Amino acid sequence: MSAVKNIHTISEVMGCETEWLWYPYIAYGKVTIIMGDPGEGKTTLALNIAAAVSSGKAFWKEEGIPVSDVVFQTAEDGLSDTVKPRLLAAGADCNRVFFYDDSEDIITFTDERIPEILSFTGCRLMIFDPLQAFLGQGVDMHRANEIRPVMSRLASLAAEFNCAIVLIGHMNKNMTAKAAYRAVGSIDLTAAARSVLIVARDKSAPEVRVISQIKSSLAPEGKNVAFRLSEDNGLSYIGEYESDIDELLLGIGSAPTKRDLAKEFLMSELGNGQPKLAKLITDKAAALDISSSSLSRAKSQLGVKSFKKDNVWFVQI
Repeated sequence: MSAVKNIHTISEVMGCETEWLWYPYIAYGKVTIIMGDPGEGKTTLALNIAAAVSSGKAFWKEEGIPVSDVVFQTAEDGLSDTVKPRLLAAGADCNRVFFYDDSEDIITFTDERIPEILSFTGCRLMIFDPLQAFLGQGVDMHRANEIRPVMSRLASLAAEFNCAIVLIGHMNKNMTAKAAYRAVGSIDLTAAARSVLIVARDKSAPEVRVISQIKSSLAPEGKNVAFRLSEDNGLSYIGEYESDIDELLLGIGSAPTKRDLAKEFLMSELGNGQPKLAKLITDKAAALDISSSSLSRAKSQLGVKSFKKDNVWFVQI
């Protein structure tokens, strides 16, 4: 087939303005990544945004936003004991928040079910938490040639359905690196996103979390915004916040719990859905000083399954 018929001029392209869910942090029709260390409030923030979209209530400043449906797909938190209580606490209309039951067949970013879900729900916001769990078997998030087509596919779907696709991601353990280099996996993950946000704890006020935009391809970078977490997982916005994200990430303060670290370890090892030798996982965890009890509790929370094949034990999410 000749390529000539697919050559066009830019004058043929219909121009349009970017539509914003939250200017300049999250745009409709684009992919956004929210990153942070374990226990820093990434999921609570995402659920608060989902609640606002489902109900139309104001979630940042005084103005509300257009009501629309939301899809929240999680491989980490329980729907009944974590997701729903947090949504209700945030004032969500739970009739407008959907999830796809993939317990028998894990969904992935390149899965044909995703456009079906987007078409059926007509949602304007789709959240995947954590992104590592939806890459698919055999996809190494550290290899650019494997990540690029996955992220390109997501970007195309976001544009096709004019839906804001938000990916929740963990950060790597390079504590001495600047924020821009703390993303887990290939740089192509953050390169494909139009906006990248980091959530970090203010060590001088442990209940305060700071949202910092480290990448903005569609508008000038937004100012840091802070929110406060209460003991019942309630979230209240403080407003614009003077802070340096690199200093926050490098500061000394409350460390992630042992269970958080165990969960992060399991997601990094099993997040692509591919079975691995149980002994290999146990040995790696021990080398990282993750106790068997912390590992066991983390497995239970993440729904890690164990099975035997040819007298050898395997584990899989």
